Amino acid sequence: MAALWIAHVTVTDAEAYGKYAELAGPAIAAHGGHFIARAARYVQLEGKERSRNVVAKFPSVEAAVECYNSDAYQEALSHARGASERELMVVEITE
Repeated sequence: MAALWIAHVTVTDAEAYGKYAELAGPAIAAHGGHFIARAARYVQLEGKERSRNVVAKFPSVEAAVECYNSDAYQEALSHARGASERELMVVEITE
């Protein structure tokens, strides 16, 4: 079943995070993922507000986790650490 990669982010260093974004997109695409929402309009109803929200769709939970653990994504992530506060989860689509 397909899965959603959902990230909630507060960017604290735009320059470093920009490098993350530049590298993360190709890493996600290489694992069959594509963005369906990225830094779009949102309404925070509960929980901690994060100014950047990203949703990518993957063919499966396993593909999303494989992407996260890949060398390419970990290289991208090295630029986000210290440049953002973030939560990331993968959720299987059950419909």
